[in-house]
Amino acid sequence: MTQLPLDGLRVVEFTHMVMGPTCGMVLADLGAEVIKVEPPAGDNTRRLLGSGAGFYPQFNRNKKSLVLDLQSPDGKEAVLRLIATADVVSENFKPGTMKKLGLDHESLKKLNPRLIHVSHKGFLPGPYDHRTALDEVVQMMGGLAYMTGRPGDPLRAGSSVNDIMGGLFGAIGVMAALSAREKTGEGCAVQSALFENNVFLVAQHMMQFAVTGQPAAPMPDRISSWGIYDVFQVADGEQIFLAVVSDTQWAIFCDAFGYHDLKADARLLGNNQRVRAREWLIPLLRERLALQKAAEVAAVFERHGLPFAPIARPHELLDDPHLQATGGLAPITLPDGARAGQTAQTVLLPLALDGERLGVRHSPPRLGEHSHDLLTSLGYTTEQAAQLSRTVLKAD
Repeated sequence: MTQLPLDGLRVVEFTHMVMGPTCGMVLADLGAEVIKVEPPAGDNTRRLLGSGAGFYPQFNRNKKSLVLDLQSPDGKEAVLRLIATADVVSENFKPGTMKKLGLDHESLKKLNPRLIHVSHKGFLPGPYDHRTALDEVVQMMGGLAYMTGRPGDPLRAGSSVNDIMGGLFGAIGVMAALSAREKTGEGCAVQSALFENNVFLVAQHMMQFAVTGQPAAPMPDRISSWGIYDVFQVADGEQIFLAVVSDTQWAIFCDAFGYHDLKADARLLGNNQRVRAREWLIPLLRERLALQKAAEVAAVFERHGLPFAPIARPHELLDDPHLQATGGLAPITLPDGARAGQTAQTVLLPLALDGERLGVRHSPPRLGEHSHDLLTSLGYTTEQAAQLSRTVLKAD
């Protein structure tokens, strides 16, 4: 693709963690110039350990880093100069923070009426908006942890699902606002929130209650919609997920494995009948499949077009042949930490435009990597730029 869809769009972001950076990453991958404004000590996300170690390198590719002290008059003046040239401002500070800095939408639209301001918060304005929210907080209060865990054992999903999807909805809002600006000439305020995102994720279960009058059971304890839709343990302790979700697939499954007795069983002729028979049918199938190797079962399912899946761990996907063949992974240079300067594989957006994946134009930036060029482009001298973007990192 010779020109990316958002080429020429300038985004200034004040973000950290996952939600805000995800929004900026989507816009950057689509071609926008995304400038990440960081304090002199840098985004704290750069230094997270454990499950947070992947946050910064995954969600900050294709961006530029500008270091400014927004608490100083000179830093504030510089950022206002920058925003005057921008199309979008993105932030995920606590409510009220941007207003204290004079960088809220009402203040900035006086400077730049065409500016789109996207805020990523815990809650949309309302009774809860004073609370501090995290992905896990809204999963618990928003029904997702209840649905994921076993009865009496709420369990968060194994990824930052609300942060990531909240960022996606923020980006969708920005693109809608850009379209509206083409008609009106004016920008607007876009809001995305973790709690409301989580409620959207469980909306199908809320609607299930409206339709059936029965509360949805947690997924491990639910009444399945399909007769076979389970993880099976097979030979050598391996596991594999198998699904048979139609009457046609049931006939194919029985023929493929030679289960002629089950195919002829009047109690199993339709999917709903097989759902009602799960109490004895699933244990029977577990017993029959237990002696076969996972690869053998997978080969039969693949040969006959039946749904199946190995139980993969995330790091194993770095060697996934489909991701490698389709360009779903791309190399970046790590900017921070003990492995700074080394190459790693990042996961690209799960879409293609005219058959092309949206790739990595720039690795996640080093702290202040683009400060000099950005500030001098705003009219500062080299000496002034150096003073404005001092990057004295505090040891963690």
